Parts: sequence; C-alpha cells; structure tokens
Amino acid sequence: MDGTVLVADDDRTIRTVLTQALTRAGCRVHATGSMQTLMRWVEEGRGDVVISDVVMPDGNGLEALPRILKLRPDLPVIVISAQNTIMTAIQAAEADAFDYLPKPFDLPELMKRTARALDRKRVRTPEPAAAPIRPARDVNDLPLVGHSPAMQELYRLVARVLNVDLPVLITGESGVGKSLIARALHDFSERGESPFVIASPDDLERSDAVSSLMTRARDGVILFDGIQDLDDAAQGRLARLLDSAEANNTRVLSISQGDLAQEAAHGRFRSDLYYRLAGIAIPVPALRDRIEDIVGLAEHFLTRAEQDGMPRRTLPDEAAAALRSYAWPGNVRQLENLINRLVVTGIEEQISTAEIEAALGGPAQSTTFQQSPGGTVNADARLADTIAQHLQRYFDLHGGALPPNGLYQRILREMEHPLIEIALDATGGNQARCADLLGINRNTLRKKITELGIEVTRRRKLM
Repeated sequence: MDGTVLVADDDRTIRTVLTQALTRAGCRVHATGSMQTLMRWVEEGRGDVVISDVVMPDGNGLEALPRILKLRPDLPVIVISAQNTIMTAIQAAEADAFDYLPKPFDLPELMKRTARALDRKRVRTPEPAAAPIRPARDVNDLPLVGHSPAMQELYRLVARVLNVDLPVLITGESGVGKSLIARALHDFSERGESPFVIASPDDLERSDAVSSLMTRARDGVILFDGIQDLDDAAQGRLARLLDSAEANNTRVLSISQGDLAQEAAHGRFRSDLYYRLAGIAIPVPALRDRIEDIVGLAEHFLTRAEQDGMPRRTLPDEAAAALRSYAWPGNVRQLENLINRLVVTGIEEQISTAEIEAALGGPAQSTTFQQSPGGTVNADARLADTIAQHLQRYFDLHGGALPPNGLYQRILREMEHPLIEIALDATGGNQARCADLLGINRNTLRKKITELGIEVTRRRKLM
C-alpha cells in the first residue's frame, strides 16, 4: 500500500496497532486521540484515507463526516465503532462513509478495506448541506442485536440498500428476524413516513385485496410475506401486480423461509416472479450460525422485560453457557420466548442453569398432564384440573405477593404453543389441515406460528 492514513481513536492500543500494521504495509500514518486534531489535518490537506472511531472525547466521527466530505470530497473515511448495531451501520451509510467496521475488528480485513480505499479515489461534488443523521429512535424496539461477523455483514448490506429502489427478497429460517429487517428497510429509509403495507398469501388469493393493498402502499413500501406458500395462480397474480408497483412508486419487499432460487431452478416457483422479487437478496443467518450473539440477545430481552415492569433477572456465566450450547431450532424468536418465560416464572434474581435446561427439555418435560411416580401419563386427569394445579403453584411461588400484571395473556400464550405444535405434528405440517383441525382461520394460524416461534416441517403423515 502507498499513501498517508489518518487514524483517529481515543484508545491508545488501537492507535498503536494500526500505526504498526499500516507502517509495515508501506503507509505513512498520522494517529491522534482527538477529533479536533483530525479535523485540522483534514483542513490542511493531509492524508489519503481516514480511519476514525465514532465516540471521541471531543467529538463524534459520524457527525464529523459531512464536514470532512465537504472539505475533501475525494477523501475516503472508514468508520470503526464499538456501537455496532444496525443503526450505526445505517448512520455511517447515510453520512456517506467509504466503509464501516465494528469493534473488535479483524485487522487483516481492515487492512484490505484500507487498501481498497487508497486505490479508489472518489470524486464528488460538495453539497451545500448534508442530510441530518437520523437518530436511533426506534432501534431498541428491533432485536437486531449482535457483534458477530454474520450480523455485521447483514447490517452493512441493509445500510447499503436502504434507499435503493430495487425489490428486496429477505430469506431465512422461521424466527431469525426477517420481518424486523423489512421493518428497518422501511422505518429508516427515505420512505419512513410513507405507508408500510403487509400482504399475506391469503391476501394474494383475492384480486380485490391485491388492488386495495397496492393503493394503500402508494409512495411507500409493500411487504409480501410467506411467498414460498403461494400457489401457481397466486404467483401469476403477484407477477402481474408487480407491473403496477413501479407506476405507484411503491417499493417491493418480500419474505421467504425457503430457498426460492432453488425452487425456481427446479420449476417449483415461477422464475419470472423470482427475478422480479430478488433484485437484491438479503439472507438472514440462523442463530446457531452466530453463537457469539446468543448471550447479548438474551441480555437485551432481559433488559427490555425489566423496562416493561417485569421482575429483574440476570444471566450468570453458567446459565449463559447453557444457552450457547443449545441448537435453537426456533432461532431468535424461540430465545425471546424462553427469556420472557423465565422472567415470568422465576423467583431468584439470577437465572439458574436448571431453569434453562428444564425450559428447553422438550415437549415431554413440558406436558401439562399429570404423571404417575413411574413416569406414565395419567389419562384420567382432566386438563382443567392439571392447569389449576399449575396455576396454584405459580401463585404460591410468589410468597403471598401477586404475580406481574398481564397474567391472562401469558397463560394463554403458554397453552397455545404446545397446542399448535402438536396439531401441526399431527397434520404433518400442513397448515391448511391444521387450521381446520383447530377451527381457526389459516391466516390466524400463520400469525400464531410466527408469534410463538414454532418451527414447521412439512412431511407426509400416516394416521
């Protein structure tokens, strides 16, 4: 590498490591722990690339970006930050950073990106005023939490396509957070104040519903959820609908649990529709592929529960290890449901490993039927009696105090989960048959599956 790199970080160790690595690579380096000093160097015309932290004692790297680029439009700025949330990546993209890396960063990766910045001189026309950086007003409501490389790459991709008017296909397993990505693409984009309309597969079965939804989504965003479930007729209807989306100035997002590229390649999904939907593909990683994020997510949900007035609970190291060792087939939603359950049912402030193991023990350990000392289910026990015993024990565990408010919905949720899970298993994962069995609308069943984080597997069921 050849060039001068300006490094701004209030951490002396980071300045030393970067100075040594860049110098060995052939660069000249000026390093400082002061934002004012960095700005003086920029004004003096020094440097070919800037590597800057966000939070500095005398300034903010993101807030300084518009000024840097106004003074030096051709100066690439690489932002590094310990505040590695999706909002940081979005703010870096909005402020026109050349690149963004979270802390702790991979040194070879940072060196590679610095080399690209030195090779690529950008020529820009200075703008009279930079767009304000959007505050992270809603980011705490989105459990897009994670320091893992997989999540950081996801953050950067979302930030890059935020205001690109191409259709986006979001893929991933149930419970990974696909709908949260869709919400972020709307809320933090230039269309954030425009309509956000969600269309389910059932909506696409009715022409009048399709027309109405497209009208409501004009100048905003329409999200087609569960497109992997569309039959041939609905796929054709959606393909025709997309022709009117551009005329309505509507951005199209879609969500799929399956691999639509593979489905299209094998003729099981219309290829013309796939290519219309997948202008940009955003795969969301499974929780088991980012184990390092599990504890951070759990602590996020514990904090949010406490803010909502629930009892304070903490996660000691042994319990955290138990969480990391689990496979999480239901992904982030399953983890969130577990944490909420532990907050409600626990007594001690610290969550124990035994609590976690019991909660993750499987349907056989969580059944509500009475069992004999030998372990067999007592078929004569009425479900109502068993529930009454469970609820009485729950009240007794609070030592005379009342449980937290909202008990009715919490108990219903606890009953719904095994009921729907067992019904789905009995019908071989066929959601239409399961909805008929339960006596509820198929759209209601889909919503419950999503809310409860239930994993659905289709198979032939012999009964």
